[in-house]
Formats: sequence, structure tokens, C-alpha cells
Amino acid sequence: MEQDLLKLQAEALARLTQAKAREEVDTLRIQYLGRKGFLAAIMKRLGELPKEERPRLGQVANQVKAAMEEAMAQAVTRIESIETAQAKERSAGLDLTLPGRRPKRGRLHPITQTFREVCDIFIRLGFEIVDGPEVELDYYNFEALNIPKDHPARDMQDTFYVSEDVVLRTHTSPMQVRVMEKTPPPVKIIAPGKVFRRDSDVTHTPMFHQVEGLMVGDGGSFGDLKGILTTFVHQMYGEDTAVRFRPSFFPFTEPSAEVDIQCVLCRGAGCRLCGQTGWLEILGSGMVHPALYGYVKNGYDTGAVTGFAFGMGVERIAMLKYGVDDIRSFYENDVRFLNQF
Repeated sequence: MEQDLLKLQAEALARLTQAKAREEVDTLRIQYLGRKGFLAAIMKRLGELPKEERPRLGQVANQVKAAMEEAMAQAVTRIESIETAQAKERSAGLDLTLPGRRPKRGRLHPITQTFREVCDIFIRLGFEIVDGPEVELDYYNFEALNIPKDHPARDMQDTFYVSEDVVLRTHTSPMQVRVMEKTPPPVKIIAPGKVFRRDSDVTHTPMFHQVEGLMVGDGGSFGDLKGILTTFVHQMYGEDTAVRFRPSFFPFTEPSAEVDIQCVLCRGAGCRLCGQTGWLEILGSGMVHPALYGYVKNGYDTGAVTGFAFGMGVERIAMLKYGVDDIRSFYENDVRFLNQF
């Protein structure tokens, strides 16, 4: 047994001299000195020896263990010295006086920039921002906006249905009734957010951004609507941008109007972007349909309150502001395109 102990010591010391990393030393420590290691295996045979030999062999085992522990400590010291020397050698050519490299800063996406600019304009006009669910009840997305299940206007909405009564909202207009249910008049809000429709081409994407506006109170008129939207256009596109209102139809407003601006490229002369008309459509608007107040039981008397609403696609606003002719460019993540903004 004594020979086995001395042989184990010699083997361990030889392997430690070859170790080149602290992890190797740790592995050898477990193999030789661990609870299930080589030394422990030999010591289990100690009880098989005569009693008079056990003290001497126990002393030899302790000496072997101490020698291996000392050799392991020396191996770690040797490895650390080598690593320190290598680190100094690698840093010998490093000039710490050189200026550091500044990290590259990201920029806001053009849609985000436009989104924030639209919201800032209406905040300055006294509107409050509200937020609502993107997965919406059919009731709020359609019925409460005067669009029952058999209404032909539903054909205008290419809707993603989660279930028969749950949809991905096709506009942020559901916030009109949601806000009026909880807030008595007057109300002056905008509802920005993502909306979803089953459509995809150069001017449409399945997901896009919209800002809905609602102002309801005593005495609100179509003239107030025209004044606020004209102010918005002038702050977004410049004071010299001409604005016009065209009669239109929306189930939740009456009367309704589309808002056009003078073409941002040809300035009204006629070009490919505006279809030679000199005008570009940017949003829809109108006076809140009296039927909507019937879905609200919170002081919205049809004879006592009036109001108006409007909605715009943020991508459309951005395309006209920056002269982009394909909406898909905003979502292709082409750095050459995004760096322009």
C-alpha cells in the first residue's frame, strides 16, 4: 500500500508539471484528492491492514496528500505568472493616451419621428393622448361606430379576425366610444397606435400607424374642425401649403370630408405622385354622427353636445413629408434608406 501511495504521488506531481491552465489543476485536484478520488480509494484499504501498520501508513498518506496540495499550489502560481507576463506582452504596444472610440448612436425611425411630430402638434393644440387595446372587440371596432354586422362599410375594412367577436383593430377610432363611456363632455383627445388590415402593396401594409382625434363639447362646429386641421397641415408641411376639404362618407361622421393638401412635389402643377391633380389626400374627418352618442350613457345628449373626429395614417403623412413613393421602404430595414432621416 505504501508503494501505491508513493506511486500515486509521483504520477500526480508529473501531471501537474504539464498543466498549462488553472482549470487543468482543478481537474487534477478532483481526480487525486476528491472524495471519490484516487487517494480516497487507496485509503479505503487501510482497514484491511494489521492494526500495528495502520498508523505508519496513515502518516505516509498524509505526507502524500500534503505534497500533492503543495505541488498544486505551485502549479497555480506558475500558471498565473505566465498569464501575467503574456498580458503585459499583449499590452506593450497599447497607447493609453489615444482617444477612445465613441459608440455609434442610433436614430429614431422616420415613422417614429413623424408619429412624435403629429402628437406634439395636437398636444400644443390642447389635445390629450389616450391609448387602447390593439386586440379589440368587434363591438367597439364596428358596431359602436355605427357599423352593424350587415353594413356595407365593413367591406371597406379588410379585417383580421381573432374570433367572431374579437378582431385586430382596423383603426384607432374605437377609442371614441371607449373614452366617452368613461369621460363626460367636454372631451379633446387623440388616440395614436398600431392598426391592422389585410392589405399589402406600394401604399398599404398589413400593420400601420394611425392617429384618431375626437373633440366633443358644447358648440363644436365644422368650422372648428377646419381650423384645427388647417393648423395641423401648416405646422406639418409649412404655412404656404394649400388645404381643401372634399365631401366624403364615413359611417361614424356626418357630414364627412376628406382633407387634401397641395402636392408636396409639384406644388399644385400636377405630377406622377398626385396623378396630375395637384392635390394629395392625407386624412378623413367629419362631425360625430349622432348615432354614436346613443352608445354612451354618460351625459352625451344628442341635442346638447356636438363634436368632430378625424383620423390619419402616419405612414401616409411621412410619405408625403419625405417624398417616399413606396410605403414598404419604411419596413425593409435598409440602412441606406434609414440614414437619410
